[in-house]
Amino acid sequence: MQFQPANQLPLQGAGGLRGSLDAKVTQYNQPGFIANDPISIPHMFTKKQDIEIMGFWAATLAWGQRVTIINKCKELITLMDGAPYDFIINHEEIDLKKLLHFKHRTFNDIDTLYFISFFRYHYTNHESLESAFIPATGHYSAETGLNGFRDYFFSLPDFPHRTKKHVSSPSQKSTCKRLNMFLRWMVRKDDNGVDFGIWNRIKPSNLIMPCDLHVDRVARKLNLITRKQTDWQTAVELTERLREFDPTDPVKYDFALFGLGIEERWGANEILSIL
Repeated sequence: MQFQPANQLPLQGAGGLRGSLDAKVTQYNQPGFIANDPISIPHMFTKKQDIEIMGFWAATLAWGQRVTIINKCKELITLMDGAPYDFIINHEEIDLKKLLHFKHRTFNDIDTLYFISFFRYHYTNHESLESAFIPATGHYSAETGLNGFRDYFFSLPDFPHRTKKHVSSPSQKSTCKRLNMFLRWMVRKDDNGVDFGIWNRIKPSNLIMPCDLHVDRVARKLNLITRKQTDWQTAVELTERLREFDPTDPVKYDFALFGLGIEERWGANEILSIL
């Protein structure tokens, strides 16, 4: 199925704003969305650990042009012999040399090698990356889960300080866009085959919207955000508004808001006409 550009979608839908956004979710949450989005990278795999590893890496590298992001992720997969989990668990030190020149924007070989160290440490002790996001109490909330994950991710004694800029947390007042996007991929039970839904301890209702520039811009035009700055509380505010439309799966509207936002010809008047 071919992904339909936003400027070709009908503006009006039944049920006011909720109905219109639900219609956009239906239009965008379909297999045609995958090919040109970073989620195509974990979709290259069937093993759970490969999906988790490359999903996390694709989300981490998701800034800049999407074509470049996808190509850099494919380069990284090739450097890991096409089998990320097997490479991470079984590599010898000499195998890491071919990764020394990997780079995407400010993410470089130092960051790459630490990611591999963390993944090896984690998967030596755990079957899934999901456990890295679950607080010691066992009761997940977005804020405690993401703060705890960052602390855990940088708990190895040799972590490079420069790598910390690539893993955000609510305690830094970040929107945590990349981590929230990764969690959407792993957690949402998506019958349309876009999101994976391979995690069960975190519920879709617990997720927070991945609030990037496109989503933020459209959400403000639709009066879904009132907070002036864009930070963690902004992402929480947007999610709370979207829970009014679907309390069990609020981040499904990421498809609608992001899809509307990436279409440059979609101007303020057209967005406002949905209301």
